[in-house]
Amino acid sequence: MADETEIKSSTPRYADASLVQARFAGNIEEITEALGEVTVVAKREGLVELMTFLRDEPSLRFNYLSDIGGLDLGEFATPRFAVAYQLYSIEHNHRLRVKVFVEEDDAVLPTMWGVWKTSNWLEREIFDMFGVSFDGHPDLRRILMPADYEGHPLRKDFPIKGY
Repeated sequence: MADETEIKSSTPRYADASLVQARFAGNIEEITEALGEVTVVAKREGLVELMTFLRDEPSLRFNYLSDIGGLDLGEFATPRFAVAYQLYSIEHNHRLRVKVFVEEDDAVLPTMWGVWKTSNWLEREIFDMFGVSFDGHPDLRRILMPADYEGHPLRKDFPIKGY
């Protein structure tokens, strides 16, 4: 049976975001911690620079983009959409969530394809399901729904039986 020290060291840690706050104060809206999970809420402007820093900074080294998730807060919410990037550092065994909010009439974020190649299909899925576009994406087209499908099925105002 493993002792308590081994169990603690194998448990993923969440990164200290104070370095990010200091470096990108103008681009960070808030940093929250809940249940040991750190979430950085960032602005769209400067997002590529922030993500590149998170990947390249030796004390952080978020070299693995494990997921990108979309969220529709509803047609009456302002802003309507959130996109959450789940980052992991293989080297340091810590995690970070970076969340960005966008309005429905301007649902465009810069692509992270130049930072992490795994963003390719993940961004396509969010585009397909929510209608959020990724500026500079090399091949932004539907990935789950047929090419001629109308609408975005994970939007809250999408009819259950489709259009």
